[in-house]
Amino acid sequence: MLMAFSISVQAQKFLTDMMDTSTEMGRGMLSIYQKFGSIKFTGYTQPQFQWAESKGAKGFAGGDFAANSNTRFMLRRNRIRLDYAYNNKRDEVAAYFVFQFDATERGVFARDMWLRLFENRWQAFYLTTGLFARPFGYEVNLSSADRESPERGRMSQTLMKVERDIGIMLSYEPRRLESKLNMLKIDLGVFNGPGLNNTTDYDSYKDIIGRISIKPTKIKPLGIFVSGGISYLHGAVGNFSPWLYEMKESGGQQQFVADSTAAHVDYAAPRHYYGADIQIKIPNRKGCTELRAEYIRGTQPGTASSSETPGTYPIYTAGVAQPLFIRPFDGAYFYLLQNLFSTQHQLVVKYEWYDPNTAVQGEELSAARGLSAADIKYSTLGVGYVYYANPHLKVTAYYDMITNESTKLPGYTGDVKDNVFTLRMQYRF
Repeated sequence: MLMAFSISVQAQKFLTDMMDTSTEMGRGMLSIYQKFGSIKFTGYTQPQFQWAESKGAKGFAGGDFAANSNTRFMLRRNRIRLDYAYNNKRDEVAAYFVFQFDATERGVFARDMWLRLFENRWQAFYLTTGLFARPFGYEVNLSSADRESPERGRMSQTLMKVERDIGIMLSYEPRRLESKLNMLKIDLGVFNGPGLNNTTDYDSYKDIIGRISIKPTKIKPLGIFVSGGISYLHGAVGNFSPWLYEMKESGGQQQFVADSTAAHVDYAAPRHYYGADIQIKIPNRKGCTELRAEYIRGTQPGTASSSETPGTYPIYTAGVAQPLFIRPFDGAYFYLLQNLFSTQHQLVVKYEWYDPNTAVQGEELSAARGLSAADIKYSTLGVGYVYYANPHLKVTAYYDMITNESTKLPGYTGDVKDNVFTLRMQYRF
């Protein structure tokens, strides 16, 4: 039955979570199921105002600004979600379906469309297939409705632009309350790779993604809750040009070196990520203090002008396939969350960096080495305040201070003026 679902301190905050009847939201969903036969609608809207330090500022705070503007109102997200649960004759959840779409001034897009099938002999496994979130990392899976910063970081958005993809995933997550392993969750899935950047997969290579995580667990002697996980992505992007660019030492310095051979056509350019994350929550009289950290490193295939995984395969205007550029990368973020006066008021401090090319730094970046703006390291210090007016309404004021390394590339010999202030109201139901 539904009450057999696992207990989790932060249930429903993550895109891959099951319903948890130990929380207020979970109990509400259960009552809806009992009254209306297994269907529930939920959603949220995020209208916001933003100011950027310069007109046409580019960045990851909701996308680039228009060329002649540094202020804007926008509807960042406007989500409607339908959940449907099917119970078998023993009143155990056998199937679960979710459909979610996002409707804003930029268009209407599907965000979730997946089916989850449960085994009920051991009540420990389930299979998910369709369009859903990739099980990699913490921030990628933290719901936009619950995240304290307005956006995921530059690293998360670059590596997992639109965090969902089409695939299939097997999960181990004990649902019996008496299970000694109900704090453990293991996900292993196979996905197309490009995510929602494209309507179809343009190569035959797939991403295998796995994550082992521990749900929030109380350390009794210290009175704190600790959670965390490790993640791995093993994938590839097909290179359809005879040319391929890799970082190598040449002439005593690191630079992109081009190599041309027929073997590079349909070559599996490696996309390998290694990640680890930890979260520590310290309850106190005012609410709690929470610390989060996540580090990811690996190998990323991109293009000459971008370190993102291509959504569609890059083609020159003449119709010729562009070569891929393979970069070693790393990045991390650190959160400090502190309730002020009560749980209604929260201070948010976040520091992050993303280095798309760890082989070079600073003034080593020049066009003569085949490098571009896609190889520049960025760090961001974000400071914000969140007011939780009630369970449905919250207001966020947040300022991103973004710094890029100084290089020899035109336009990036100093720090670009691209700081962004965001004032957002969110209402959820």
